[in-house]
Amino acid sequence: MHCRKLLETGIDQLKTHLRGPGRILRSRNPELAYQEIWAYLLTHWALCTLICTAATAAGLDPDRIKFLGTVRIVRRSVTDRAAFFP
Repeated sequence: MHCRKLLETGIDQLKTHLRGPGRILRSRNPELAYQEIWAYLLTHWALCTLICTAATAAGLDPDRIKFLGTVRIVRRSVTDRAAFFP
């Protein structure tokens, strides 16, 4: 039961907070869609790693740091777009 809750939380973080509600994948061919899914998964992993690192440094439980708050902070701090087309 605990694993299912963690899985559902991760899916919610990916679909609702990271990608955005109602947004679909932009890629038109299967290989690019596969690449786009991996990009979302790697971004989610990087944000979770950032949360764990920050929580450990502050002596907090990582579950006390909100994923959406982290996404907003990272989006505000990234000012430049990628130099290449995704």
